[in-house]
Parts: sequence; C-alpha cells; structure tokens
Amino acid sequence: MPLSKITAPVLVLILSLVLPACSSEPDPATGEPAATAAQPPAPVSMPLDDTAAAVAAVDTLRLLAADAEPGSWMSYGRTYSEQRYSPLNKVDAKTVSDLGLAWSFDFNTTRGIEATSIVVDGVMYTTSSWSIVHALDARTGKHLWTYDPQVNKAKVKHGCCDAVNRGVAAWEGQVFVGVFDGRLVALDAATGKVNWEVATVDPALPYTITGAPRVIDGKVLIGNGGAEFGVRGFISAYAADSGKMVWRFYTVPGDPKLGFENKAMEMAAQTWNGKWYDLGGGGGTVWDAMAYDPELDLLYFGVGNGTPWNREIRSPGGGDNLFLSSIVAVRPATGEYVWHYQTTPGESWDYTATQHIILADIELDGKTRKVLMQAPKNGFFYVLDRTDGTLLSANNYIDITWATHVDMETGRPVEAEGARYIDSPLAVTPSYLGGHNWHPMSFSPQTGLVYIPVLDFAANYGQPEEFVYRPGVANTGTSGIIGSLPDAQAERDAIRPLMKGRLLAWDPRTQSEAWRVEHNGPWNGGTLVTAGNLVFQGTADGKFVAFSADKGETLWEFPTQTGVVAPAVTYEIDGEQYVSVNVGWGGAYALVFGEYVQSDSMPNVSRVLTFKLGADGKLPEVNWRPTVVFNPPPRVAQEAVEHEGFGLYQDICMGCHGLNAVSGLIIPDLRGSAWLHDADGWNSVVREGLLSKNGMASFGGHITREESEAIRAYVIQQAWRGKELQEGVAIGD
Repeated sequence: MPLSKITAPVLVLILSLVLPACSSEPDPATGEPAATAAQPPAPVSMPLDDTAAAVAAVDTLRLLAADAEPGSWMSYGRTYSEQRYSPLNKVDAKTVSDLGLAWSFDFNTTRGIEATSIVVDGVMYTTSSWSIVHALDARTGKHLWTYDPQVNKAKVKHGCCDAVNRGVAAWEGQVFVGVFDGRLVALDAATGKVNWEVATVDPALPYTITGAPRVIDGKVLIGNGGAEFGVRGFISAYAADSGKMVWRFYTVPGDPKLGFENKAMEMAAQTWNGKWYDLGGGGGTVWDAMAYDPELDLLYFGVGNGTPWNREIRSPGGGDNLFLSSIVAVRPATGEYVWHYQTTPGESWDYTATQHIILADIELDGKTRKVLMQAPKNGFFYVLDRTDGTLLSANNYIDITWATHVDMETGRPVEAEGARYIDSPLAVTPSYLGGHNWHPMSFSPQTGLVYIPVLDFAANYGQPEEFVYRPGVANTGTSGIIGSLPDAQAERDAIRPLMKGRLLAWDPRTQSEAWRVEHNGPWNGGTLVTAGNLVFQGTADGKFVAFSADKGETLWEFPTQTGVVAPAVTYEIDGEQYVSVNVGWGGAYALVFGEYVQSDSMPNVSRVLTFKLGADGKLPEVNWRPTVVFNPPPRVAQEAVEHEGFGLYQDICMGCHGLNAVSGLIIPDLRGSAWLHDADGWNSVVREGLLSKNGMASFGGHITREESEAIRAYVIQQAWRGKELQEGVAIGD
C-alpha cells in the first residue's frame, strides 16, 4: 500500500501488528606522504565475505514501526521524524560510568568523518571519506565488506568542506550511498556488490554529494551540494529497485525564457531579478536535511545558499530569491509542492536552511501541535506547524547581530541596519559557518528539550572590489581580503577566545535555554539523546562525553585521540546495548580556520568506536602532532603582486588550504611546500594538474599563469611570516 494511502487509523493498526524484531594520504602540494602521522593498519581486506548475514530487510512497515524495535537504527535519524532519540535505557545516568570500549575499526583515510552509522539485522553500515561504504558485524566490529566507488580525487576542488559523507540508507536488501562525484549507487547489503548506479547530476558541472539518502515507499531521495561553485539546486527521487528517476524538484527557477517546470518555479521566479541563471544557476542545493511525516504524507527538506552568497550580485534590485534558505514540503510520491517557509529571505551571508529538521508533537498554549523544528545557520530556532508551514514561534539561540528578531506577523526576520554590508564592511554574528551547522541535533520526548551543537563567532563581510564570476570555483560575491584574519598576531590571538562552541539544551515550548555546556572551541559533534537520561556528544578536542539530559552534568567521557564531528547512535543485540560513534577530525572549520586548528585541535584518526557496559578495550597510542617546516625562497615579488595573490588565494584556495594560507593540516599547509621554490613546478601543479590524482586538481581553466604566480608570491610572503613567528619575531605589532 503506498504511504500516501495509509490513513491515521490504518497506520495505528499496522504499528500494533508489527513484531519488534590508516595510512596518511599523499600531500597534494608535494606528492609525498602528508607526513609524520602514525600509520593506521593496512587497508582492510577487500574480498567480500559471502557468509555475512547482512540482509537489511528494511521496508515501509519496519520504518513506520521503528519505535517497536528500538534495538535497531535503520535510518539516518533512527525514525522518519529524525529525532535521534533512542528508547534504549540499559545504559543510563547510573550505569554509564561502567561504559567501556567494546571494539574499534580503523578507516584507511585522514579526511573528515561525518557519517551516522545504520545498524540493522546485526550489521553496521557506515561510510568514511570519499564515499567509501563499510559493512561491519555490529557485535564485534568484524569487517564484512567494503565498497570503494573510486572517486576521482581531483573532484575535491568542487567540495566546499572536505571529501566527507554522512551515511547510507537501507531498503529491502540494498544499501544506498550518494557518492561525492554525484552518483547514487545501490549495493547488495549481503555482499557490497553494485546492483545499479546512476548519475544524479551532470558530471560536467561542479555538483557534489555529501548527504545521506533517505528511502520512502521504495523511492530513494537524494540532493546535492555545490552552490558556491555554480549549479542549480534540486532534490530527486529514484526507484529503489531500478535506479530510474521518478521525479525531480528544482529549488531555483531557470531562465524564464525557457519556461518553468511547474507552478512552484513560476512563483519563485517572481522573487528573483537579473540573470541569476547565468551565474551558475542560482544555487539553492539540498545537501543535507530531510524528514518525513507518514500521516500527513509530507517530505520536508532544507535548501541552501545562493550563487553567489551576495544577493546584490546574484539578484540586483533585491527579491526574496525563493527557495533559497527555505524549508520546503512536497509529496514524496510525486515531488508536488505543498508549502514552504523561508528562514532568511534574500540571504547574503551563506545562511542555509539545510540544517537538521526534527518533527515532534509538543504542547503549545495548552494544545498539542504537530511541529517541525529547525535551528538553521542564521541563529534563530524555528517552530513551525508542519501541516501547513505556519510559523508558531522563533527566537535566537545565540546572540546575533544581523537581525533583531523575527516578526511574528510577517514571519520575516527584522534585519539590523547595515547588515547587508552594502555600504561598508561589517563583522556579523553568526559567521558563514552558522550558529548551527550540519552536525545533527536531537530531541527528547522525556525532557522536551532539543540538544544543539552550537557555533558562536563572527565573520567579516564586505563587497568585493571587483566581482569576477569564475565557473567551477567558489563564488561568494564577498571580499576575501575583508574576510581574512588581521596581520598582527596579537589581534589574531585575541580572536581565539571569541571562537566559541557549546552544547545547548533548548526548550522549544518556551523558546528559551534550559542549560548549556561550554566547550573549548567550535565544531563539536552531533548529538544523540536516550531514554536513559543521557546526551552523547563528541568534541573537537578529542572526547566522547555523556551528559545528563535533564541538567547537562558530565557523567562519563572517553579520550578519542582525535576530534569528533559525527553524531553517535545506539543499538541493542542479544540484550546488550551498544553506543557507537564515528571519529575523525575534518570538515569546513577544520579546513578553513587553520590558525586556531593547529594550536587547539587533535590530529585526524578516522575510526568507528563502539562501547558497551563492562567492556575495557584500549586504543593504541597516537604520537602524531602536525607541524609545518618553513623553508621559503626569498621574497622577490612586488607588493602589488602579493596583494593580488592575497585576494585570489582567499577567493580560490582558502576553502581547502585555510584562511591566510594557514592550513588545518588535513590538507597540506602550502607555506611549507617545496613547490614555492619552483615557479614552473608550481604552475604545473596549480594549473596543469600534475598532482590531480592526489586531490590537487587543475585550476588552469580558472586562473591565468600570472594569477597563479601571484598566489605563489602571497604564499611565500605568508611562509616568511610563519617562519618569523616560529622564530619568535613579533608580527604586525
């Protein structure tokens, strides 16, 4: 029976009948090993284990009745409501102190790890970077099979935020993964063999996929990323048995002269100006959040930023620019538009609404309401009526400067004067990484609280001196120089205490803070909440922690030896409850904010860590600490050339190699590159793709030889700055 035909009474009847049932990667700048990292074990054996009992027998009834088998974690957020709440309670506030490491599994990578593991029928399915899928025995961590989609490493230049992947979906004996290069692949759950694969995007365009698919009634749903690089966003549905596309919903209108796919696009076009379709398509990618209400038969998804970020360039003359930064509801069978709510009309700050969406029934003003909750990048926490998108309440969950409040009559934020940085540069909170990024939050029906991994710091925005649209590279429409760090080291050091991160318990009924735990810095992991009055979260400084869900007290922690950004899951097998988390430092903050990452964070050690009561496993020692060896050639370029290179670097290179050429060391720090001594060699790497197989793609179609040389001159300048700083010379004072 199609889900759209299941009425509420029938659904209740159905639910009542269901039985519960690494070696380091090569340096893209030198081609040599990235360094002094402790070598992980050799790559896991690739032959498939045909004896694996991995059948992933997930279907409509099992997913609808997920609460009837709390020992499984069958979809990204455990249930269609995406609450990330587990009814399991053998590990609780009293017993958690006895939690110990049961097993671990090492990934053969040093890139970011962001996946939520799926656990079904005794098997864990998870992903590492480069969209590699692993099947493990969930009891022991025994390797069953690995599928490597063999992504062309040069494709990483189209990824804003590392070669990450957030997980898979399971359905009727298959496991589905969205591959970084835009493919959707269906794997046999028992063997890892490919059943089918399909290109969900035009491979000639700078699309990527990092998000986890979802499956509804035999349709696999997948979006994509790449908005800054020049694409037109959409979400698609594919038949799970064949890979045939069933429907596609575009989030941004195309060229009006060519007509519109539907009335929703015709409506959206009224909110755009200029020729956004010539700037790569307008953006609006659907790169993460989805949730589903089977009773209302509505699929909800979040939409990202525009191309470029800056509306003054993207849509001169203004306009809300639908459906950028919006939550959209459609029919999952057809993709038919039902309603939308735009969190940031005409957004200009990269304030996406792709952050985690949670569905719940909560009491507001004495009445139980079907709500949708989101804490998007813009700093406001929204509670919507999920039946029709009506705004019920909104309040800022961090201190913000771009707006004062949300007008409840119009549903629109009231922007602060000058927030759009049109006339002068401005420091704006939150930054382009948001008050909350992709790291999933969770909701407990017991406490009524939402647990949010919060980011809290500002970024500088300003108009570029001259905007040049460069297809295939990041186009923000903001000044990279204005957005850079100050030259004086004392000023940089003063910024560090302002880079904050916390675990925030938020009451959506009162739109107020219940409690908070301050962390040592930003970019901490997603959250899991359980019926045992526990909230689990990993931290950037290498801990996996259990807090009491009602008060935020620290009850237990485990040293992970690496930063943690992924969320945990919990499951039960043979009467034992397990808690598992994927660890490994990476993602946008780790790449961009190298100035603070190098001093604060831990190295990347990519693993699955799984815990149970009474276990006492140990991790091997990790002795690696990243360093940069400075040996720059003399500075011979004119100051004007270095300044030109500064702007080009910030616009083109910063997203991978770090602000002001200071890397987070997941990607090599160019200030230590031997290629700085060889102009021709530098050009062969940067423009001719000499090291493209290692991930350093060719930028020959984006910049000239002279521009490449200007970037080299700037990096040499910064290498001397780093060398002098290392030798104790005061910088910029």
